[in-house]
Parts: sequence; C-alpha cells; structure tokens
Amino acid sequence: MWKPISRIFSLNDPGWGRGGSGGNNSGGDGQRPRPPNDGPPDLDELWRDFNRRLNGLFRRGGGSGSGGGGGSEGPSLRGAGAGAGVLGVVALLLWLGSGFYIVPEGHAAAILRFGEFRTLNDRPGFTWRLPYPVEVHELVNVQQLRQIEVGYRSNVKNKVLKESLMLSQDQSIVDMQYAVQYRLSDPVAWLFNNNPGPAPEEIIRQAAETAMRETVGRKGIDQVLYEEKEAVAKDAQKLMQSIADRYKAGVAIIDVTIQQAQPPEQVQAAFEDANKAAQDRERLINEGRAYANDVIPKARGNAARLTEEAQGYKQRVIATAEGDASRFRQILTEYAKAPQVTRDRMYLETMQQVFANTTKVYVDSRNSTLLSLPLERLLQTATPDAARPAPAPAPAAPAPAAEAPAEPSRAREGLRSRDRDASR
Repeated sequence: MWKPISRIFSLNDPGWGRGGSGGNNSGGDGQRPRPPNDGPPDLDELWRDFNRRLNGLFRRGGGSGSGGGGGSEGPSLRGAGAGAGVLGVVALLLWLGSGFYIVPEGHAAAILRFGEFRTLNDRPGFTWRLPYPVEVHELVNVQQLRQIEVGYRSNVKNKVLKESLMLSQDQSIVDMQYAVQYRLSDPVAWLFNNNPGPAPEEIIRQAAETAMRETVGRKGIDQVLYEEKEAVAKDAQKLMQSIADRYKAGVAIIDVTIQQAQPPEQVQAAFEDANKAAQDRERLINEGRAYANDVIPKARGNAARLTEEAQGYKQRVIATAEGDASRFRQILTEYAKAPQVTRDRMYLETMQQVFANTTKVYVDSRNSTLLSLPLERLLQTATPDAARPAPAPAPAAPAPAAEAPAEPSRAREGLRSRDRDASR
C-alpha cells in the first residue's frame, strides 16, 4: 500500500523507472514491462515515470484518507509533505541558479536591488547576484563607438531640413549635415540621469544641434563653408561636451564630422554667382597688388638712383669748383711773385691744350726761320703702325730739334711780343 519516499526516488535502484524494484520488470504499479539490460534509460521515459509515481503518491494519500479511516491519514500527509519539500528544494535551487549571469568584454553591469542602484560590475566574466525579483542587472556597452546623425538619416541626400538649416552671423542660411561619434563614459549616469524623458540618443542629438547652431551663429558663411570648416567642427565638439557634462549624460564626445555644408538648394545658383564675383574681385585685387609690387620698387629704385647721381654730380661740381678756386689762388700767388713767367706758362699750357686735338700746325709768318715738320704725314704713317704692336720707338725723331736749339727760343720770343702788342 505505502512505499517510503526514499524507496520511490532512490537513484541507486537499478530498476527505477523500469516498473519495479530489484530489477523486477513486471511491477504492480502499471508500468510497461521492459526487458532487462537494454542500455541507459531514456530521459523522457524517466521524467514520465517520475510524474506517474508522483501522481500515484498523491492519489494513494487522498484515497486512503477518504476510505480507510483515520488510521491511514497520517502517512498520507507525511508523503504529501515530503513531496512538497522536494519540489520546494528544487524550486529554490532553480531560483538561486537564476542569479548567475555573464558580463561580456567591454560591458558593464548595473545591479539594481528592488529597483534601486546598488553597484556597478565592470569585470568581465561569469558572476552571480541575488535572483529576481530581489536584484536585477542591466548590461551597458561602454566600448562601443556610437554615432548619431544630425540633419540627415543614413544618407546626406536624405536630409532633415528642420535640423540642417541654420543661420550664420552675416544673416545667411547654411544647410549642414554632420555626424557625432561618442562613447559612454559613465554607465550609471547614462542609465539613470537621462530618464524620464526622450531617449538618450535624442538628448545627444539635441545637444549636438544646439552646439552647432551656436557655433555657426558666431561665424560668417564663408568661414563656415570654406575658410574655417575644421575649426567650426572643433568648436562645436567642445560645446557639445560641455552641454553633455552639464546634463550629466555620461557620454564623451569623440569626434564631429561635417559631411556636407552648402547654401540651400533654392539659392545655390545665386550663391555660386556671388561667389564667382567675389573670386574675380579677389583675383583683380591680387593682380593689382602684384603690379604695384612690381612697379613701385622699380620706381623707388630709379628715384634712389637719380638721387644718388644728383648727389654725386653735386659733389663732383663742388669739388671741381673748389679745386679750380684753389688752383686759381695758387696761380695768383705765383703770378704776384713773377707775372711774366706765370703769364707765359699759362699761355703755353693753353696752346698745348688747343693744339693737342688738331692735326694742323699754325706758323707765324714773321718768323720765317721756324723749322716745320710734315706732322700730317707723320701722323698718317704712325696711325697704321700704332694698330699693331711694335718695339720701342727709335730715338732718331727728336734729332732735328737738337740741330737748331735757337729756333724754339725765337718762336717763343715772337709769341711773347705778339702778346705784348695785343695787350697794348
């Protein structure tokens, strides 16, 4: 009638789950007879046998209590309590086992106890917490490089004009699409400081839009589109980080990339014309500056050269005048000492200068004894000879002058007498 629970659930019984004890294959519990030594038991069959035995245990306990009187009530309650205890132990083990979880590499787990944050587990591996509903955990990827798109979605051609259109400092409209890359620096702040409200990604998008609008509003359209495009991205990144820190969003802005920046499509043609006109203006200005840089230094150089030549001419004239004056004073001093000698010497020097550049010889007709030489013929014959190198000239040329030493003195006296007559 009643079998002990240890006998029913004995795992050492070789006939457990086979319909009898001690290897009896024709048990009286209604199990299907099975041949002995047929290999390991089937798990499904074992589970079905376990359920049948458990149901039979409760059926026997209930039937004995109703038909057998009070004598069989005690053993039935004890069997039911033992079965409930076994189920409780199994349920407790399963409940405790549900507290094991795995933290992947690059993740962190926030442990919540009854909904309140308790600790942060950032060590990867297999770990345990109190099972649900006492404690739960939330995994956060702290190494993932996340990205949000502002002004477009998936493609720059798929624009979101509400986010991309912004106003510059010179009252020009700029159509800008950019991407923001960030990582989670504080998982706890990311999980709990951003709620309630919009999604955390939407908060980052709004902060990025606010920072970019403020940065573009401080720049001119040429600076945003051409001149300081990288500087605009850097300034916007710093402003985004300050806004995220102010809201304690728990994110670190890694990079801001401007995908496209241009005027609106409606005015793009006119803007290109204005841009070409501005470029032509700059080109003409640069050409004018180049021409000025070429002409002005030359003019300054010529002016400096003329100034230096004038200064040199001035110094030369002054020096010449001073030299002439000094020579005149010296001649005057000598003239005071010997007037006739000085006058003759001046006359001779003047005649020497005059006749040095002429080929004709003027002879006083009154002095017929003057010996004249054919100087023209001598010069004509000497000119071809001077073109080629020749040895030292022969000393025979001055010989005739030694034959008549009195002739030059006579000529000199004749010249002096002519000067006297002219002065009278």
